Amino acid sequence: MTVYETALGASTPDTITLLGHDLARDVMGTVGFGELAFWLATQRRPSAGETRLFEAVLAALADHGFTPTAIVSRLTFLSAPDSVQGALAAGLLGGGSRFLGVTEDAGRFLNAVVTAHAPREDWDALALETVQAQGKARIPGLGHHVHKNGDPRTPRLFEIAEEEGLVGPHLSLFAAIGRVHPQVLGKTLPLNGAGTCGAVLADLGLPLELLRGFALLARTAGLIGQLAEELRNPVANQIFLSVDTNTRSVAPVEE
Repeated sequence: MTVYETALGASTPDTITLLGHDLARDVMGTVGFGELAFWLATQRRPSAGETRLFEAVLAALADHGFTPTAIVSRLTFLSAPDSVQGALAAGLLGGGSRFLGVTEDAGRFLNAVVTAHAPREDWDALALETVQAQGKARIPGLGHHVHKNGDPRTPRLFEIAEEEGLVGPHLSLFAAIGRVHPQVLGKTLPLNGAGTCGAVLADLGLPLELLRGFALLARTAGLIGQLAEELRNPVANQIFLSVDTNTRSVAPVEE
């Protein structure tokens, strides 16, 4: 008989085992959800400091107002109120290169540089080389369409990482990019929170291929909040009618 091994969840008629522990006795009511999410992804239990920093990332990415992910989730809920999963899925599917996906993009970008040049102590010099090498190409995590004078999430994440002794090479390089990029670009752009989250997650040793997944995990909580608010204070129909009643028919453009 074929055997499928897993270190994750497994059940018998009397017990459920998760990560080698009895789910009911050892995990429920003892392990927080953020800690459990980290543990499930790495199959190692995080330290208290790692849990605090990881949960700070989840909080940073949970909700950022009426972003496209929130709006489409509310509109889908308006269209199909019997399908909460559809509304959540619609919002999560919008996590791409402009929203949420920056977390993974930044983590991968920084990791590629760190891997190619580690070990390195002169982070400013490496950051300058990195920015120059990018030329006109976008640097993931640099700039924000709203927080042009500084993303308030960024210094807080650096602060927590410092307090917990978890500033690694990815955060070090990202901070250096924030310091030196004006020399190359001729303007100062903020390090955005999503990019900082990517640097944090990479420093925590989480799989680069799953960094966007952690952003989506955080945003799931935010989207549930958006739908709960939609139940209390509906705006989706107003958004729909704003578009519908202001639609103007024009002739097609011939190419």
